[in-house]
Amino acid sequence: MAKPKPPTFDKQKIVAENRRARFDYAIEDTFEAGLALQGTEVKALRAGEASIAESYAEVKDGEVWLVNSNIPEYSHGNRQNHEPRRPRKLLLHGREINRLFGAVERKGMTLVPLSIYFNRTGRAKVELALAKGKQAHDKRQTIKERDWKRDKARLLRERG
Repeated sequence: MAKPKPPTFDKQKIVAENRRARFDYAIEDTFEAGLALQGTEVKALRAGEASIAESYAEVKDGEVWLVNSNIPEYSHGNRQNHEPRRPRKLLLHGREINRLFGAVERKGMTLVPLSIYFNRTGRAKVELALAKGKQAHDKRQTIKERDWKRDKARLLRERG
C-alpha cells in the first residue's frame, strides 16, 4: 500500500519564495515537485542563494521543466560548478504531469513556482501552482481586501 501524502507541504527551510505570484495570479491548485539538481546546486541552495521571482514552469515532451530560475554558482565550487540559469527538471507523477498539461493547454493556465524549500528528509522541493493571471481590476480588489483586513484588525485591537 502506498504511503499517504501529508495534507500540507512539510517545509523545514524555505530557500526562495515568489511572493509576487500570489498577487499577480489567482492560484487554483498547488503541487509539490521534486527538483533534479546537479552537484553544487544543492550546496548553493543550502546557503540560501536562489531566486524564482521571474521563473515559470512548462510541460515539454511529457516532462515538467523549471525555466529561468537562478541558483548562483557555489562560492567554493571548482571548475565543475553548475550553470546558474539552466532549465531544471521537476519530478512529478505521470498523472500529475498529464493534469498540468491539460490545464495549461485547454484552460490557458500557467505553472508558477511559489517557493523552493527543503523538506524534513533534506530533499529540495518546489511548490508549484496552477494559476490564472489576474487582470488589473482584480489586483485592485486584492489591495482593497488586504487594506480592509489590516484596518479591521487595528480597530479590533483598539476596542479591546
